[in-house]
Amino acid sequence: MTLPDSDLPFYRPGVGIMLVNRDGLVFVGRRIGMPAGLAAWQMPQGGIDSGETPRQAALRELHEEVGTDKAEILGETAGWLHYDLPPELAVKPWGGRYRGQRQKWFAMRFTGMDSDIDPAVTEHPEFDAWEWVAAERLPELIVPFKRSLYLAVLDELRCYCRPRLPDGSF
Repeated sequence: MTLPDSDLPFYRPGVGIMLVNRDGLVFVGRRIGMPAGLAAWQMPQGGIDSGETPRQAALRELHEEVGTDKAEILGETAGWLHYDLPPELAVKPWGGRYRGQRQKWFAMRFTGMDSDIDPAVTEHPEFDAWEWVAAERLPELIVPFKRSLYLAVLDELRCYCRPRLPDGSF
């Protein structure tokens, strides 16, 4: 899934977050405003702002999309993963400037309580509902054009989807 350098300008740089709770389940949110037939659940993700590192962007996106900062970074993908938008969607999100996104993904352990999560906390919420799911369900919940990306994320970060042990370790 590595992009040649010549293709990098056509992919918006972004981050993704696999937020895992103490039971080893992963946070997903239901996207607001998806076209009919594409209503889907996804893990938090977003663009990298000018001057931000991927790590900084991931922490910002966690707060913006999930409404919490109660998490610690456990690991990240070795490289950048990417997906292409289908042609019918390529114009809407970024004015046709990009073919898709290239993303650095981070596994984070959620350290708070469910009551600390509030995706509606921002001016422009991305999700209208959320839940914790088993990592194995992620590919079936995401829109089809991101399925191979989610499989690649799982290949690298599934090791962080373990429940907390009685002694508090993972």
